[in-house]
Amino acid sequence: MERKFNTRSMIFTIFGDYIRHYGSVIWIGSLIKLLEAFGHNEQAVRAAVSRMSKQGWIQSERRGNKSFYSLTEQGKVRMEEASRRIYKEPVPKWDGKWWILLYNIPEEKRHLRDKLREELVWSGFGPLSNSCWITPNNLQKEINLMIKKYQVEEYVTYFHASYEGMQSHQDLVKKCWDLNEINEQYAGFIEQYSQNYIIHKNKISKNEMSDSSCFVESALLVHQYRKFLFIDPSLPDELLPEKWLGDSATALFKDYNAILSKPAKRFFESVFELGEPIKQQ
Repeated sequence: MERKFNTRSMIFTIFGDYIRHYGSVIWIGSLIKLLEAFGHNEQAVRAAVSRMSKQGWIQSERRGNKSFYSLTEQGKVRMEEASRRIYKEPVPKWDGKWWILLYNIPEEKRHLRDKLREELVWSGFGPLSNSCWITPNNLQKEINLMIKKYQVEEYVTYFHASYEGMQSHQDLVKKCWDLNEINEQYAGFIEQYSQNYIIHKNKISKNEMSDSSCFVESALLVHQYRKFLFIDPSLPDELLPEKWLGDSATALFKDYNAILSKPAKRFFESVFELGEPIKQQ
């Protein structure tokens, strides 16, 4: 599994795993220094921050001659949802019903339709047809935020309903998601990172790994595992195949991240400059 990443993605990872736990605001100089550990230069960081600001994920505030950045409300919601899914917070038992979202967005607003589809995939919806998306998970809050964000209230509707068709729930799953392909991706993650876990656990126990190296490896681990948010719909156990590797991958991720987290936090805190929370605009 390749370790490719861009500046914007790594900033998302650092905000989600670190900055939001330290007041949710950081000086741009500290952010630049943190990203230097991954080989990103100042120009790349400033360009990525500018794009993220324009996209509504973060916001800036000047204090004297310094610029500080924090998550917007939209950014906080996305980070909270990502954290919940990455760290597999307990979810209620499935009620056997489906959330069904339908849209009819006109061609002249095609860009909104494309954006909505991207959000639906990220949130865990699957396409039953071109304009009909389903999920077994209660994503009503996320649905309302999506509709409000893209101002498509008149084009979108959704239901919470029982499936009364002639096929099984598993047949619906097969129409919407390729779980075999996702399982193969999990197998690749387990194969690579189980080896890395053993190597780094041994090095850390012998104090042969620096705090900065642990920070980089921890962030890269989270970044790599975070990619599953875009392909794994986080289905309830009742809808998963018998030999599902998602749980094994999650256990490996948590164990690996646990041995890296303490020295990684030490490095982050050595670079981080505390700022006061920015008022939401």
